[in-house]
Amino acid sequence: MWKLSALLLVVASASALVLPGQRTAPSLTGQSLIDYVNTAQKLWTAGHQVIPKEKIQKKLMHVKYVAAHKDEDIVATEVAASIPASFDARQKWPKCVSIDNIRDQSDCGSCWAFAAAEAISDRTCIHSNGAVNTLLSSEDLLSCCTGLFSCGNGCEGGYPIQAWKWWGKHGLVTGGSYESQFGCKPYSIAPCGETVGNVTWPACPQDTEPTPKCVDKCTSKKNYQTAYLQDKHFGATAYAVGKKVEQLQTEILNNGPIEVAFTVYEDFYQYHSGVYVHTAGEALGGHAVKIVGWGSENGTPYWLVANSWNVGWGENGYFRILRGVNECGIEHAAVGGLPDLDRHN
Repeated sequence: MWKLSALLLVVASASALVLPGQRTAPSLTGQSLIDYVNTAQKLWTAGHQVIPKEKIQKKLMHVKYVAAHKDEDIVATEVAASIPASFDARQKWPKCVSIDNIRDQSDCGSCWAFAAAEAISDRTCIHSNGAVNTLLSSEDLLSCCTGLFSCGNGCEGGYPIQAWKWWGKHGLVTGGSYESQFGCKPYSIAPCGETVGNVTWPACPQDTEPTPKCVDKCTSKKNYQTAYLQDKHFGATAYAVGKKVEQLQTEILNNGPIEVAFTVYEDFYQYHSGVYVHTAGEALGGHAVKIVGWGSENGTPYWLVANSWNVGWGENGYFRILRGVNECGIEHAAVGGLPDLDRHN
C-alpha cells in the first residue's frame, strides 16, 4: 500500500501542494481559474465551463454536513487480509443496474440524499444476489427525512448518516430520474441548463429549487398506482466507516459502494478528467458522493467516485480524486449500512 510520504511526494511533484488544511491556493475564478489549474499541476485537467460560483453553490450544502466522524462513532473498522491494487464495483457486480447509474440532482443541494439512495440501491442488489435489482428513491429521502431522524434541510443539505438511519426506520420506495419517471417516487426536479442526450433543458431558475413536499403516495406519471407502503425497501444497519484507506476499501469490497462527504472548492466544478487535487479557488460548500472503487494512474493512487451532476460532467459523470491523504476530507466521513431483506410492510 502507498505510504503517506510517497503520496505527499506525488502531490508535491505535481502541484506543490501539501495536506488539506495546510494548503495555500490562489483564489481565482472563471477562465483564469481554469488556465491556472492546467498549468500548475499535471494530475488533472480543468475545462468544464466558466460558471459563477453562486450557481455551483446551488448544488452544494453547508460544510457543517461534512464534518469528520468522531472516532467513538465509527463502527466499520475491519481490514481485509488482501486488498487488490484496483477495484471497480461496476465490474464486480455488473448485473446491479444502480451501480453504473449516474443521476442528476439539478439545482438542489440534495447530494446527501442522492449518494445515500444510490449506495443503498447498490447494496440492496448486492446483498440480495440480484433478487432486488432496482433504483431506490432519492426523492423519498430528500422530502421525508424529518422528525426524530431529521436529515437536515432538504435542498439546503443534510447528514448522510441520518439518511441511512431513516432507511432502516421508514424504508425507501423505488424511484429514478425525472426524465424516466421510473418507480414509485422519481425525482421531481427537472434537469436544467444542460443538454442530456438529444434534449436541451431550460435554464435553471435564479434561486435554489425548493425542497419537494413529503407525500405518502407514489408520484410517478407512469407508476402512480403502485402502493406506496408496499413498495418500501428497508435497511437493517447504518454506520460510520473507519477513516483509514484500508478500512474504506474493505467496506467496499465486502458490502458495496459507500457514501462519503467532502469540501468542494471552486476548481472542482471545472474538473474534466484525471485525478483531482484541490489546486485553486475558494471553498464553496460540502458535497456527498458515492465511491465505487479505486486504482492508480501513472503511480498516483485515486478513488473512483460517482457524482450526481449528470453524465455530461467529468468523466461521464464520474471523477477520480487523490487517495490516501484525505483529499478535501473525503476519507473521514464515510457511511454505509446493510439491507433488511426480510422486512416488508
